[in-house]
Amino acid sequence: MVRRRSGGRPSTLQSGQIQEMLLDNAAELFLAEGYGAVSIEKIAARCRMSKRTFYHRFANKEELFAAVAHRLITRMKPEHAEHLFEGKTLEAILLRLAEIILHAALSPEALALHRIILAEAKRFPELAAVMETEGSKAEAITRIAALLESAACKGEIRVPDAGFAAEQFLQMVIGVPQRRAMGAGSAMTNEELAEWTRQTVALFLNGCRMS
Repeated sequence: MVRRRSGGRPSTLQSGQIQEMLLDNAAELFLAEGYGAVSIEKIAARCRMSKRTFYHRFANKEELFAAVAHRLITRMKPEHAEHLFEGKTLEAILLRLAEIILHAALSPEALALHRIILAEAKRFPELAAVMETEGSKAEAITRIAALLESAACKGEIRVPDAGFAAEQFLQMVIGVPQRRAMGAGSAMTNEELAEWTRQTVALFLNGCRMS
């Protein structure tokens, strides 16, 4: 537990440490037990803090979960993402993106977040809104759509709706490997994942060239 200075509020450094400790413990509880099973009381007890201290930082559990999700997703994002969209050919760029996207989607943290949404979105519809706001899917679609539009302007492919094509590309890359990693079949090996990305990109580009 972070010690406070005697006779006053915690310093800026101490306050930051308390915030990090709170997010660390909340993330562990959410990912291990789910959203519904974790109460503010349980989180506060785990952190050895009062509920008053908790509410000083977060208005409710939903706001805390949004902060936890944002933190986890930010850590999954690759550094210098703009360089990922540079390359000699569209195929090479899409292969690199597919590998990185798949690696992030199959990380333990990403799978745990996905399980929470699937399991508890009906009881807690606000979770879907949180992930829509904090997730990186919309950003990825926007960036990939711009890449496809650029390739279309050069005559390399034909895509009537680049945003739709970008979203379909993401689903093609992630869908089956993610379901299998979550128990709907055996998880794919590294060799299978490499072949999956290669064939997915080839199929996607063939479709765009023939459309």
